Amino acid sequence: MSKSLRLSEKWFRRGLWLVALVFASFLIGLGSTIVGDLPKVEAPLRVDDFLDKAAAQALRNQVRDARQDEQEAQTALEQAQLQRSKARSESQAERETFNNWLATRSVTQRAEHDPEVLARTQALDALKQSERTTQQAVEAQQQAALDARQAAAAAQARLGQLEAAGYEKLNAERRKVELRVFLYRLALTLPLLAIAGWLFVKKRKGTWWPFVWGFIFFALFAFFVELVPYLPSYGGYVRYVVGIAITALVGRYAIVALNRYLERQKQAESLPDQQRRKELGYDVALASLAKSVCPGCERPVDLKNDKIDFCPHCGIGLFDHCGHCSTRKSAFARFCHACGTSSQPAATAPAPATPPAMSA
Repeated sequence: MSKSLRLSEKWFRRGLWLVALVFASFLIGLGSTIVGDLPKVEAPLRVDDFLDKAAAQALRNQVRDARQDEQEAQTALEQAQLQRSKARSESQAERETFNNWLATRSVTQRAEHDPEVLARTQALDALKQSERTTQQAVEAQQQAALDARQAAAAAQARLGQLEAAGYEKLNAERRKVELRVFLYRLALTLPLLAIAGWLFVKKRKGTWWPFVWGFIFFALFAFFVELVPYLPSYGGYVRYVVGIAITALVGRYAIVALNRYLERQKQAESLPDQQRRKELGYDVALASLAKSVCPGCERPVDLKNDKIDFCPHCGIGLFDHCGHCSTRKSAFARFCHACGTSSQPAATAPAPATPPAMSA
């Protein structure tokens, strides 16, 4: 049909299609924002909402206190280990000095050194006792750290059991929320599809067709594209079922429309030639002829053959001759392309009125 349109009309139509696409893009942007924000209608869920808060808080306090005791015990243990190392070093040094002194005394065998032997032995015993004391302090801190660590582990285990039950309830509630949000989205997109279907059937050729087609593009994109990232595991079933239903409805509509079209074609082909040409649209007829297709039955015709004046399939006249210059022209043309004479028959002039007879 585009070949039969005026140049300005072609550009106007292209501009209107651009309007439809721009309108659809803004609707898609708005729809994606709304669909993405739908989960915000539900309150955010946390595991604490499904726990015995008093018991959970008590266990968390126990874990925290035990961790703190363990940290303090670890710090004290490091200090005790440092004191033990210091005591061992002093004891070891004193023992080496005492052994050297004893070796010297065994050589000299001087009796006046016996009191010093006792004093050095007592000092060495004192150092050994200090070493044992520090060793006991280390062991005590190790025990304290172990007790704190075990207490923290036991409290953490009880808290883990409590939270595991809470997570089960949380996951169950999240599935319910997911289902509700999914139903919200379906409640938003399914009516859009229904409205788009009604607009396609009733309004797609109306005056406001750019907005109609823009809304149809938006509805299809919102359901079959925009909704996909938000579908739960079972959402694909709904999407495919709706797609099958829409395909079935569109297929049924197409089949019914095709049968009606064929019936209309049969009825049209049974009408007289002049009436058939009158009922055909001018632009439709010119577009069909430009494609070498019969405007009456829409079957291909060899229009390059100048001997074909009628459709060999349905018999409708395709070419005739100008009544003024006898040039062969399209039977659907409004004016002769050779002389510009109108193809419409001239209106019959009214007969002049007969004057009344004169009275004698």
